[in-house]
Amino acid sequence: MWIADQWSDFEVIDCSKGEKLERWGEYILLRPDPQVIWNTPKKEKKWNQINAHYHRSAKGGGEWEFFDLPKQWSVCYKNLTFQLKPFSFKHTGLFPEQAANWDWITEKIKNARRPVKVLNLFAYTGGATAAAAAAGAAVTHVDASKGMVTWAKENALSSGLSDAPIRWIVDDCVKFTEREIRRGNKYDAVIMDPPSYGRGPKGEIWKIEDMIFSLLILCEKLLCKKPLFFLVNSYTTGLQPAVLSYMMHTVLDKYGGRILADEIGLPVSANGLVLPCGASGRYEC
Repeated sequence: MWIADQWSDFEVIDCSKGEKLERWGEYILLRPDPQVIWNTPKKEKKWNQINAHYHRSAKGGGEWEFFDLPKQWSVCYKNLTFQLKPFSFKHTGLFPEQAANWDWITEKIKNARRPVKVLNLFAYTGGATAAAAAAGAAVTHVDASKGMVTWAKENALSSGLSDAPIRWIVDDCVKFTEREIRRGNKYDAVIMDPPSYGRGPKGEIWKIEDMIFSLLILCEKLLCKKPLFFLVNSYTTGLQPAVLSYMMHTVLDKYGGRILADEIGLPVSANGLVLPCGASGRYEC
């Protein structure tokens, strides 16, 4: 498992009975987590010191209950700064477990000893974009949500990357990729973090099980002759590490290199265990 254990501004304090207790900077949040199927004693005092609690509804969705939480605040990861705010369906605008991949991306780019162009698809609020740009890459950041791209720009500004070579694109990721192929553009690296289900700006339906393999095939056409890396993230139960590995081998073996896939996770302070948070597949030259 790849573990994001280098945080100072974030920690999973404890988790029990379908919920995880987290510290985001100086604020304590309680959010649901479907992976937490165990019921263990809640000995940590901070279970009773929360600043906000997201309650799931039996009918689907849910809502935030706020006690003492600002509308927006920031956390830092090494040289990066991210703006957080509670919004729909329990999220804060950041997936801290992805720091394990940010470190890997940073190392690959810094050690490349060549200019690196990165395509980041389904780029959300730009954690990977900021990491890649801070390491020296030119990044094309693509997301179908204008609001998410605006938020990503805020994170880049907070991280001192206002002048970094980042191209901000609001578009359907599949259609953008198809246009880039027609334009003959090439990239040294691709990052994709596709949702399980979503809609594009014009109502285009995205269902990961039906679309991800064809998107991998499309993205392979954008790679340069000697690609640096390819990263695929999944939070969908059916797309386990072995599935990611199989797909990536099928599409990328022609380049040589190495493909690894594993779970990503976060350490839990209360007991030293690791909370699984999804899976990633990594190709590297």
